[in-house]
Amino acid sequence: MASISCTLLVDDDDTTNYLNQALLRRMAVSDEVLVAVNGQQALDLLHAHCERPTSSTCPALVLLDMNMPRMNGFEFLQAYAQRPAWENPKVVIIMLTTSLNPHDVALMQGLPIAGYLTKPLTRDKVNQVLQEHFSPSPAAQ
Repeated sequence: MASISCTLLVDDDDTTNYLNQALLRRMAVSDEVLVAVNGQQALDLLHAHCERPTSSTCPALVLLDMNMPRMNGFEFLQAYAQRPAWENPKVVIIMLTTSLNPHDVALMQGLPIAGYLTKPLTRDKVNQVLQEHFSPSPAAQ
């Protein structure tokens, strides 16, 4: 069984989604990978898959692109934060970006995210996220 029951990729670039899905499958990170091409579609998927908090298709990890049409990563996070707490699953949200612009980095500091990574997603970056957010703590072992 994978470390994570379900991961949600949110990116408007089909090639990026294909490559990230392939990487996650090769690494056997998730039992299931959902894909959304914008923030609104991601919210819709969360609503559909997280109706029951114990659902195995409710994402535990969201890899969220910063810049997308229709609803970008920042707008997704604002909408996500405004939903009732019982509608939001316990999820680790990692912002993915190609930008290291100090303004963008500063904006990310105040967001309800677990961190951010620069694109492209790599085996090392995925392992870092897994170790930081999904490994059992030493006390639990």
